[in-house]
Amino acid sequence: MQMTDWAIVNAAIEWFAHGMWDLAWWQIIAFTLVLTHITMISVTVFLHRHQAHRSLDLHPIASHFFRFWLWLTTGQVTKEWAAIHRKHHAKCEQAEDPHSPHVHGIKKVLLQGAELYRTESKNQDTLARFGHGTPNDWIEKNLYTRFSWQGVGLMLIIDLTLFGAAGLSVWAVQMAWTPIMAAGIINGAAHYWGYRNFEAPDASTNISPWGILIAGEELHNNHHTYPTSAKLSVKPYEFDIGWMYISLMQMVGLATVKKTPPKAAFGSIRRVADEKTLEALIANRYEIMATYAKGVREAAHTEFEAMKLRSADAAVIKAAKRWMHRDTEKVPATVVAYLAKARAASPVLDKMVTMREELRQMWLNTSVSREQLAHELQAWCHRAEESGISALRDFSLRLRAARV
Repeated sequence: MQMTDWAIVNAAIEWFAHGMWDLAWWQIIAFTLVLTHITMISVTVFLHRHQAHRSLDLHPIASHFFRFWLWLTTGQVTKEWAAIHRKHHAKCEQAEDPHSPHVHGIKKVLLQGAELYRTESKNQDTLARFGHGTPNDWIEKNLYTRFSWQGVGLMLIIDLTLFGAAGLSVWAVQMAWTPIMAAGIINGAAHYWGYRNFEAPDASTNISPWGILIAGEELHNNHHTYPTSAKLSVKPYEFDIGWMYISLMQMVGLATVKKTPPKAAFGSIRRVADEKTLEALIANRYEIMATYAKGVREAAHTEFEAMKLRSADAAVIKAAKRWMHRDTEKVPATVVAYLAKARAASPVLDKMVTMREELRQMWLNTSVSREQLAHELQAWCHRAEESGISALRDFSLRLRAARV
């Protein structure tokens, strides 16, 4: 073999080892994490908040960038993603939910979430009923949808060209990131483990108060409570990095936010609860009921201490701490008896739980006129303030000060 031939072989070997971009191992890892982060931002901002929920509008430049990037790094079809997610909200935790861990099992959603997505994407009824309003222009029909897998093939070529053999690992991480983080963890863990700020009508939870790794989607209970909000954080200690990017995009004219979480306002205390009070209650019911739940927990703390002194069953106290402030239908059958014992042992807790359910029924009852509901709310506030329970009295006074 001639010297020039050896030179060509050595150059090929060198390229295969390092690619065009000769980086240290830690630099390749950092670069890979940046790529996956951009993908997650594209999923949460474009697919989720913009397309599925219409909580913000995007400038065509931003919209087309996200579409191209998702085609390149995930191969996801916008109409399929939006339709499946909308169906998830419409049928949440029901038999038709495409990926509920309470229907399919937590193990299946965590480990086979991508397969559940692919199965549902072939359901033409889902696409027809829930896929409206998604892009249907020339490039969508003739490239992004028609050749959805070719984008990730092009990404493989790019990674191999840049990093040589290591590019295959970079590409594998890119391909696995979204199925694991979104299809697995968000669809699975965020309906199974975590904390809840609000008693949303499903099993959604916040996995972490710091939404960074999955671009803010960790705050899933907040999202299911206010699904049309472009901002997923609601508490001062919560951070939604997706919202940070949206705010920056809005500053330079690339995004327009349409909705954020509602916030109850408070003024002077009304003489009696009236229709305006009722309106504020219904409009801010999740926030107001979260405040009520906090009062239940604070009152329960004192009651539990007294129960301990009376040698109450530890299992009863544990169940009461975990479930006393939750909606009745959310309480597992295995702890119902424990809660009944806790309520029997504490008239204060029993009264607060009873009145909590009465208050909740005011926005669930659609057969009663607005005027009648306002009268019922007045009566409720009167009973709360005359109950002799400070937590109830304080809550009622704050409720009478609520504004829309």
